[in-house]
Amino acid sequence: MEKVPTTVLCAEHCHLGEGPTYDPATDTAWWFDIREGLLFEASIASGEVRRHVLGKMASALGRIDAQRQLIVAEDGLYIRSIADGALALYRPLEADNPATRSNDSRVHPSGTFWIGTMGRKAERGLGAIYALHRGEVVRLFPNVTIPNAICFSADGATGYFADTDENVLYRVALDPHTGLPRGEPEVLLRHTGVGGLDGAVVDAEGRIWNARWGGGCVDVYSPQGEHLHCIAVPASQASCPAFVGLDLSRLLVTSAWQDMDSAAKAADPGHGQTFLLDVGARGRAEPDVVLSI
Repeated sequence: MEKVPTTVLCAEHCHLGEGPTYDPATDTAWWFDIREGLLFEASIASGEVRRHVLGKMASALGRIDAQRQLIVAEDGLYIRSIADGALALYRPLEADNPATRSNDSRVHPSGTFWIGTMGRKAERGLGAIYALHRGEVVRLFPNVTIPNAICFSADGATGYFADTDENVLYRVALDPHTGLPRGEPEVLLRHTGVGGLDGAVVDAEGRIWNARWGGGCVDVYSPQGEHLHCIAVPASQASCPAFVGLDLSRLLVTSAWQDMDSAAKAADPGHGQTFLLDVGARGRAEPDVVLSI
């Protein structure tokens, strides 16, 4: 396991840190504590962190424009005003099913937003992966237990996602203009050993950076599924990475203390903190969400 220069961006111990993304226009990173209903905002240049109380569980966001974000929450998709934090329901999502909540999500280069849902107790097969495409919510893949690792190739022709319960990372051919599948998913790799596949992001060279829950690391894979590197994270339950910084050369990694007792927390002092890793690679700017044609 390789160690790289690492700093703590936010020392707060998130119950379930997830969903990091970065806005290069403002040099601002955003991420969530799903379980506590919190949204974090951090200036990468200054290190200043702000904490926003959402009043509901949420797991991801996409930038709409300079004034608005689309928040993926437990009962739907909300437009959030960046200026005052006001939320307005845009589309309900499994709002009639109190047993589920949102999880891993990411914006395709076309502006289509892929969104994962799962059971609140990780019930087998209760979740799904959806696409918000030009204002309509379409279910892509049903019967998913823990959707994770949603990310895309730079040309938009390939999508990736995992079911952490299976420890399988899938690859699927996409229409690059719509972000919708052109075929059925195929197995890219099966993770064996310590930990499980969690959130992921694709870098500028097409490599897949996957946080390993329970493994205290980020694994780097080629587009063909070859394991290239393993980079240490100072928290065992690393949950999701995102490239940040004006040159997109640093890796932000969230983590969690979910299901850890006091002894486990004491043995893992970085539990739930949010880190910046100097990984010697560059990412790609996240696309904006397109709400309609």
